[in-house]
Amino acid sequence: MQQRPLGRTSLTVSSLCLGSMTWGEQNTAEDAFAQIDCAKAHGVNFIDTAEMYSVPPRPETYGATERIIGQYLEARGGREDWIIASKVAGPGDWLSYFRDGQPRLNQQHIDAAIDASLERLKTDYIDLYQLHWPDRSTNFFGQLGYQHNSDETLTAIEETLAALERHVQAGKIRHIGISNETPWGAMQYLQHAEQRGLPRAVSIQNPYNLLNRTFEVGLAEIAMREQLGLLAYSPLAFGVLSGKYANGARPSGARLSLFTRFQRYTNPQAEAACARYVELAQQHGLSPSQMALAFVTSRPFVTSNIIGATSLAQLEENLASSELTLSDELLASIEAIHREQPNPAP
Repeated sequence: MQQRPLGRTSLTVSSLCLGSMTWGEQNTAEDAFAQIDCAKAHGVNFIDTAEMYSVPPRPETYGATERIIGQYLEARGGREDWIIASKVAGPGDWLSYFRDGQPRLNQQHIDAAIDASLERLKTDYIDLYQLHWPDRSTNFFGQLGYQHNSDETLTAIEETLAALERHVQAGKIRHIGISNETPWGAMQYLQHAEQRGLPRAVSIQNPYNLLNRTFEVGLAEIAMREQLGLLAYSPLAFGVLSGKYANGARPSGARLSLFTRFQRYTNPQAEAACARYVELAQQHGLSPSQMALAFVTSRPFVTSNIIGATSLAQLEENLASSELTLSDELLASIEAIHREQPNPAP
């Protein structure tokens, strides 16, 4: 497993990161333990979680994934073997059960969130602490067509960074990252950090896959020039790029079969493009999942590709993608499909 620098830090992370949001919902703690052991055996040293997980979020499973990771560390030890990333939730009416019911990226909420995450994770520090989404109205989670709201109350980026600085100084977090951010937001975080001597973001966690390459438009250049590497989430587009949902199929136990709220990658344009990518992989004798994952991992602006699975068989297949190198011919064919059907599921 290739190891890559995490921003400008001294840390290196595996090119594949173990995603965890199914743990505590679709997967039991026992399942999660087996997945972590399997990933570690393949050279993965990076786990991504969030206070919001399990997914889909609901009060009964709030913090469940972090608790499972904490149980694993307590049972297995080896905390020093892992780079653990977690996230603090931003504002959202659908998170009425978070803290005072109005989560923000301010000192009050960041203080409470970090301490609670540390307790659940059973650790003294979090290697990478990320802001899960912006504390302002902007485009994320698939929203298009920016609508400016000059009257909204938001937490200033400088205030958020200052709150994080206290925890960096206290040793509770080592580095910070941003997530679901725009080019404007990314540069604001970097500029405020530089101008005021506050913690500098070392990564950005945004969606990126064959059906959604919008990161390339404004953020890829920032990632490269500023060493703000992408932690790519949804690299299989909720599993759609595996081909398992082809022709309207809904396999038992699969995410789109269980949870109707996840419609981001199932519009007609995305399904048509997906069918072409699946056919292309099959023409080259490849697993559609592995081709899709290998493409993401190979991008020069990607620090780590966050993979998830609900079974060990899926996880083994996804991990094996790290050994796959896509030919120039195959990459050219991928680009041809992309030019004809660009970003059908942003």
